[in-house]
Amino acid sequence: MTTVERADLLETLTRHRGFLRYTTRGLTDEQAALCTTSSELCLGGLVKHVTAVEDRWLRFAVGGAEAMEAEPLDWANGFRMVEGETLEGLLEAYAEVARRTDQLVGTLDLDASHPLPVAPWFEPGASWSVRRTVLHVIAETAQHAGHADILRESLDGQKTMG
Repeated sequence: MTTVERADLLETLTRHRGFLRYTTRGLTDEQAALCTTSSELCLGGLVKHVTAVEDRWLRFAVGGAEAMEAEPLDWANGFRMVEGETLEGLLEAYAEVARRTDQLVGTLDLDASHPLPVAPWFEPGASWSVRRTVLHVIAETAQHAGHADILRESLDGQKTMG
């Protein structure tokens, strides 16, 4: 059974996922791979990155830092489309991760917590609850949806949020 809190978390995450997905509407793979600003970000790369972020943090929510870091992270290629990747394929992967996340948020104990991975940007010895982890995923998704809106506007003038 879904609580009001779980429903609110999922509705907010779904809304921001939708903003991100919307920025890619009607694009070719070539357009999705273009870096349209001074950064090295492209729309396909942002979808790819947000997919990886959501997947890793939900693995953390289930099994802690060890589960989160179980698969290697390709940082260099994590923000770009590489040979053989398509926007459609990246969006399908994102949808699959979203389905898994939604199921987990509906079942996990939001108060359960795990120690954060060792990293210079985390306070040593700090732990995050599943709730805080989901809130972090929402924040990451919202932030990157805003980045995507700027990239799309720079590409062809289309806007998602304005």
